[in-house]
Amino acid sequence: MTLEPKIMQAVEQLNYRVTVGDVATHTGLEVNFTQQGLLALASNANGNLQVSESGEVVYLFPPSFRAILRNKFLRLRLQEGWEKVWRILFYLIRISFGVFLLVSIVLIVLAITLILMSGNRNSSGRGRSSYGSSGLLQSLMIRNAFFYFFAGNPYGSRGRRRPPPRNTTGGEEMNFFEAIFSFLFGDGNPNANLEDRRWALIGTVIRNHRGAVAAEQIAPYLDLPEDNPEDEDYMLPVLVRFQGQPEVSPQGHIIYQFPQLQTTAADTPQQSVPAALVEQPWKFSQASSSQVLMAIGLGAVNLVGALVLQGLLADGAVAQELGGLVAFVQSIFWLLLAYGIGFLGVPLIRYYWIQRQNHRIEQRNQQRQTYVLRLKQSDESLQQKLRYAQQFANQSVITSDNLTYTTEKSLLEQEAERQDAIDTEWQRRLNQE
Repeated sequence: MTLEPKIMQAVEQLNYRVTVGDVATHTGLEVNFTQQGLLALASNANGNLQVSESGEVVYLFPPSFRAILRNKFLRLRLQEGWEKVWRILFYLIRISFGVFLLVSIVLIVLAITLILMSGNRNSSGRGRSSYGSSGLLQSLMIRNAFFYFFAGNPYGSRGRRRPPPRNTTGGEEMNFFEAIFSFLFGDGNPNANLEDRRWALIGTVIRNHRGAVAAEQIAPYLDLPEDNPEDEDYMLPVLVRFQGQPEVSPQGHIIYQFPQLQTTAADTPQQSVPAALVEQPWKFSQASSSQVLMAIGLGAVNLVGALVLQGLLADGAVAQELGGLVAFVQSIFWLLLAYGIGFLGVPLIRYYWIQRQNHRIEQRNQQRQTYVLRLKQSDESLQQKLRYAQQFANQSVITSDNLTYTTEKSLLEQEAERQDAIDTEWQRRLNQE
């Protein structure tokens, strides 16, 4: 079986001694999958099994189990190496969009400058000017326009220099190339691990209530329809994942017990959980407002420059006459123009898409809050249901005092250590007879 990274991470965070319920609660993974994963990890990482008097199993791992796995499996070493290489490659991909933007602007400006300089020389020649006085005026206007786009007006309306822009995000500001990528594509899905969070929260809620809950206590963490379902079918995936079982009260109320989550390797206090699952809204960009404005300005310069260059290269004779850089820019002109349009078009489309997504996220969050209010404003029927669930609440902590077997030692050693306990048990049985 393939080793599950989530299980390994949970083992480390739970201090290397865990039960199936501990890991399933922490990760939200299915109980069966968790059990198989722990067995595979214990088999390959020199783990040990501890069995309690009630038959519950605790998995004990050495703190260096990752090093043991790396020494045993070449695949894990290659995977860790690839993760390091991918981080470098992904960073290079991120900065490449900003690099291409600067290269595009430089090429466009140089090409336009060469064309205008050539036009000025021709206009001062002996009748060979293809521009004339109107061409010279057009050249001056274009150059002034480009100076305005690049330099802008660094002074206010009263001639005072504007202060430098400040970072309004409150955190460490991105560099220029990271900000360009963030402006184009954002910074990833803020709810990429939503399902992992959902099931981990549900497992924690069940553990906090000592393995017995009512459906109303789980509803705020699920995506349910607006009308409250009466048949509680939404609990079926929860029962399957955590191996729960329904119990019916004399009043006909159904509660749910999860025996696997009632066993733990350590007596830990209840964990704080939010009252409901909350999805985070999408952000357009984590770059500062000044960086976003800079990206828009450079994108506008790039696109305007491409459109101006298109007009100068319309007849194709200028590129043939000047050759060199101008001819090269003409050969890739449609690539530059497409990038200029996409540089502003992609964020614009993404902006409106984010608005729709955030509206849906807000609706789902509000819907979950309605189930929180229903739980807080419970009527007598629901209170009876919650009291009945408490009758099945239980927590079994497996310590070293109630172990009957462990793979850390041989059977002879364990029998010798437990000889007094065995004699006491036999004496108790004889007295009963």
